[in-house]
Amino acid sequence: MSRVYVFDHPLIQHKLTHIRDKNTGTKEFRELVEEVAMLMAYEITRDLPLEEVEIETPVAPAKAKVLAGKKLGLIPILRAGLGMVDGILRLIPAAKVGHIGLYRDPDTLQPVEYYVKLPTDIAERDLIVIDPMLATGGSAAAALAALKKRGARNLKLMCLIAAPEGIARVQEEHPDVDIYAAAVDERLNEKGYIVPGLGDAGDRLFGTK
Repeated sequence: MSRVYVFDHPLIQHKLTHIRDKNTGTKEFRELVEEVAMLMAYEITRDLPLEEVEIETPVAPAKAKVLAGKKLGLIPILRAGLGMVDGILRLIPAAKVGHIGLYRDPDTLQPVEYYVKLPTDIAERDLIVIDPMLATGGSAAAALAALKKRGARNLKLMCLIAAPEGIARVQEEHPDVDIYAAAVDERLNEKGYIVPGLGDAGDRLFGTK
């Protein structure tokens, strides 16, 4: 069973409160989402392997640690996932970025792929799939399945806010994928929105209705 990690760092929680606030405008909302994504990336990369190298400081030779060449990839689910990418790239500028676009079929209510563009070596990368809201879990589960179909093996799911229903679906369909969130909220309402949530993340990021 996949594990769920909820980041309770005070800075993350403080900024998340302002993200939730309906009075937060588009510009500030976008900046806050980027900042929280960067702080979450700091936590999600805690287990990256290190190796020892020898360097010269201005004072003396020294043995020090650097990342051990682990290849990372960021896969935002369009469109709302885009709002978190730049914040993560500030911390991990060498990460490759792929994109997955999904829409919900109005008749079947099932997610349908409309765009997939990925790094060519995804099988060798640790991939972080990014979507601000894990609501029903349909889009996230479909994105994870699409990546596995194309050879991905090491996957994590990162979101700002998750609903219990979405967590349950991802755990059922992808028990090997751990979930990282800034908050787990109460439930979904009849329209599939997370309660209390923050509304539609894509609309608030891009100023659309």
